[in-house]
Amino acid sequence: MPLRLPDLLPAIDLLKEENIFVMNDSRATSQDIRPLKIVVLNLMPVKITTETDLIRLLSNTPLQMEICFMKLKSHTPKNTPVEHMMMFYKDFESLRQQRFDGMIVTGAPVEQLQFEEVRYWPELTEIFQWARTHVTSTIYICWAAQAGLYFYYGIPKYTLAKKRFGIFKQHIADPRLPIFRGFDDNFAMPHSRHSEVRACDIETDSRLHIIADSPESGVGIVMAREGREFFITGHMEYNPDTLDNEYRRDIGIRDDVELPHNYYRNDDPEQGPMVTWRAHANLLFANWINYYVYQTTPYDINAIR
Repeated sequence: MPLRLPDLLPAIDLLKEENIFVMNDSRATSQDIRPLKIVVLNLMPVKITTETDLIRLLSNTPLQMEICFMKLKSHTPKNTPVEHMMMFYKDFESLRQQRFDGMIVTGAPVEQLQFEEVRYWPELTEIFQWARTHVTSTIYICWAAQAGLYFYYGIPKYTLAKKRFGIFKQHIADPRLPIFRGFDDNFAMPHSRHSEVRACDIETDSRLHIIADSPESGVGIVMAREGREFFITGHMEYNPDTLDNEYRRDIGIRDDVELPHNYYRNDDPEQGPMVTWRAHANLLFANWINYYVYQTTPYDINAIR
């Protein structure tokens, strides 16, 4: 699909090498098409990697999309050049009056803090509230999923005794849901987190529906508001080598690092990862764009409520 991206975004060259069709702003403005507007609130430390991972998944549909990156005014990232942030990211204040067909909120490395202890929590909750009236459908990933469930529905998070790290098989509760169109009975999901939400809390709220879970990793995906909100506790967007990079970064530095579960061939890091989640990751995001964004959003984007 033609992805409309800001001129000079590093992901453009990387994805062109993978034969993914991306289009810069200069070319897109010459086409008389109403693209879907997708905003990404990127809370991950290494912004460029996360941008590329998400754009790669959003490319798996014939629809044209305009991707916009949002940043927090109350937080300055340490692992991404200031020049990159200034060139490609916009503050919430500059986007407040706009409406978007879809939104993605990424995870963040703050899960061992209480939500209210996170420095940017007030600004983040303001964005959460704004999304309810300015976005057709939103995906919340990992810590953002926990934060969204807590803010909107009062669902608590719990600290895990040890890090949940690896690839875990998810069971689909209702295969008839459009988000799972084309899925097998089970699918794999990468996880890398120190906390969790629990089914016993979620099941007490009739507004929430656990649509995927695992006996090993717990709640996988929660849906609310008939698909206007999806809370994904893992990282379907992860690249094949993401968990490997994280494992090699932390081994010998932290005392709680274990081999990623169900990740390496024969549990041997030297044999590399066995990629088992990418096909379903592409389907998940394509189904979200098609059935919960494109087919439900109004043509007049200002009519989103």
